[in-house]
Amino acid sequence: MKASFPRLFFAIAALCGATFSPACARTAHTDAQKDPYGLWTGTLIADQGTCEETHAPSTFQVDQTRTTFTPADGSISLHGTPDAQHQHYHLQAVVSSPGSKPFPMVLEAHPQDDTIVGTYGTPRCRAHVVLRRPQ
Repeated sequence: MKASFPRLFFAIAALCGATFSPACARTAHTDAQKDPYGLWTGTLIADQGTCEETHAPSTFQVDQTRTTFTPADGSISLHGTPDAQHQHYHLQAVVSSPGSKPFPMVLEAHPQDDTIVGTYGTPRCRAHVVLRRPQ
């Protein structure tokens, strides 16, 4: 019994390590269309205008009934409801600050292979983003 216990222990440890390793976790989430749920991150890249939101990574979160996008992980979040097949995401927020006219912030996104790609826009900025699962 004592001779087989160490072998059994190492076999179980190896199995658990392989099952919960980051490499195994990534292969389980390779298709953004089939498994979009969870957190996605990426940095906005300006295409047109002045985009202050390109200075830091942004976070996109998907669950069964809602989506949230936080540009540059700031204090304003865009919200939306995913379509039934999770093939298209539309998120928006209307921001109003004292003394100025309200303006929209919008993200249009869709799954593409193991990423979610999108276009972000405000009246002064247009940017694109490739969102990946955090590693």
